[in-house]
Amino acid sequence: MRGMTPRMPRPDSRQPDALRPVSFVPHVAPHATGSVLVSFGETRVICCATVEDDVPRWMRAQKVEGGWLTAEYSMLPYSTLDRKPRDISRGRLDGRSSEIQRLIGRSLRAVVDLKKIGQRTVWIDCDVLQADGGTRTASISGACVAMAIAFNHMLNEGKLKDFPIKSLVAAVSAGVFQGEPVLDLNYVEDKEASVDFNVVMTEGGQFVEVQGSGEEAVFSAEEMQAMLALSRKGVDEITTLQKTAILTADRAGPADLASLTAAFTPAPRDP
Repeated sequence: MRGMTPRMPRPDSRQPDALRPVSFVPHVAPHATGSVLVSFGETRVICCATVEDDVPRWMRAQKVEGGWLTAEYSMLPYSTLDRKPRDISRGRLDGRSSEIQRLIGRSLRAVVDLKKIGQRTVWIDCDVLQADGGTRTASISGACVAMAIAFNHMLNEGKLKDFPIKSLVAAVSAGVFQGEPVLDLNYVEDKEASVDFNVVMTEGGQFVEVQGSGEEAVFSAEEMQAMLALSRKGVDEITTLQKTAILTADRAGPADLASLTAAFTPAPRDP
């Protein structure tokens, strides 16, 4: 139409409200109680839930009922274009990793009845295999699936009486890229976005946490509402995929192995 400025296409040609392809491949770490490889486009994270029959010392000292859930997050050295040194080589956890693993733990504890897991600790490990933006949101979404698979396994073995998860939780990013609110930013968009949001929500549409800031820019109330609306749509779609992954995890078969192989096969490059 005359007088309208054509919208700039996103780097991967998605619509503003479109997620990248999202998948959950279960049972990738057989020694964990529950595990999944989550992919948001080219971002891939292995999320594992391991349950130990013990609680932190502070819980025993304070005689706190129930159990505990905590998370650890790491980007493997080869997950980025330039090798990322391991935290152990620097003698300390970097600030970003520490902040993300605390976010993962808070997000999952918000939807778990810790009294129902008994005197146990649930360890959530999220290891980034490949980073293309949104590693924290993919980690939260995948960790929820791994946790649910672990609890289902414990229920089947009679170690739990009731399912401890009160609601599924998922996370997604949104931002303002080239002047337009968009959903689920990849690395190029995240790097160039003027505003960046990470939104954690339950399947019922309740907020767990919202992280947002302008990158040398400001944003309006209208833009914030647009990003929250996009995030709500994205979380609805992700939780639908989570449910399918959890319900079918015990029936994993050759198709899942094929999906796992495809996840580690690079896409063909244009000549």
